[in-house]
Amino acid sequence: MASAAMADCIFCKIAAGEVPAKLAFEDTEAVAFHDLSPQAPVHILVIPRRHLPNLAAASEGDEPLLGHLLAVARRLGEELGCGQTGYRVALNVGPHAGQSVDHLHVHLLGGRAMGWPPG
Repeated sequence: MASAAMADCIFCKIAAGEVPAKLAFEDTEAVAFHDLSPQAPVHILVIPRRHLPNLAAASEGDEPLLGHLLAVARRLGEELGCGQTGYRVALNVGPHAGQSVDHLHVHLLGGRAMGWPPG
């Protein structure tokens, strides 16, 4: 980890296996784990292994990674029983959107009805 921000990033530590988490999925590009403060019966965070602060920091070269994160969310939505009733996928970008960890993460929420607008 080259920068201090990455060295202090809890999600980088989870991706590296330095901090325990209840994993739902992992491969060479991504890790998915159960949120410690779930907002729905199913609440999984899907993160890239490499540090990327948020969606706004992504470049064209990150498009395959972004697609992979969404594909993992779709797969987990099905595997965790939300495929028939539906699920929500959300990315928060910046503090006004509610981003609390500066590492790109996709929220997968399901297992209950969702309201709109979301907040």
